[in-house]
Amino acid sequence: MKFEYTGRHIEVTPALRSHVEDHFERLNHLFDGKAIKAHVIIEVEKGRHRSEIIVKWRNEVLTANSTLTDMYQSLSKTIDKIEKQALKIKTKTIDKSQKVKKVTVVARPIDEVKPETGHPKIVRASRYPVKPMTAEEAILRLTEEENQFLVFRNSENEKISVIYRRKDGDYGLIQP
Repeated sequence: MKFEYTGRHIEVTPALRSHVEDHFERLNHLFDGKAIKAHVIIEVEKGRHRSEIIVKWRNEVLTANSTLTDMYQSLSKTIDKIEKQALKIKTKTIDKSQKVKKVTVVARPIDEVKPETGHPKIVRASRYPVKPMTAEEAILRLTEEENQFLVFRNSENEKISVIYRRKDGDYGLIQP
């Protein structure tokens, strides 16, 4: 991480620098260990200690500021705001990568009936979008549809599962 410090009506002491850098160390996991640039502006005016931090990361600019009576508390609060923004961007990126693309169902007509050769054939192939959800959400979705089964990605263990409607009215779950 690269830090740039600006002090207005205050000298940026090594203690303030280490306070900021120590707090950013615990945020390293959010920034994926990649080099980012942070501009820290601290200012004192009429007993108010104002801190502003501008972080450039992943083509994004995160900005936060706070004004308190203590500079260390002001910096800590500002860094917490930056952490919330970074977490929001990171989860948004993860959600975008997990979205399912729509797939069209392809059914080919059977031109002619061939005599049985003893091996079963696939007569119709279908593709289903596999969406992350819990087993309870899958049951709710299956009750809304007329299908007998639903293929989904179990959000609890990230594995493909199948929920199906039984003849007695209950539901069954197939997990790998």
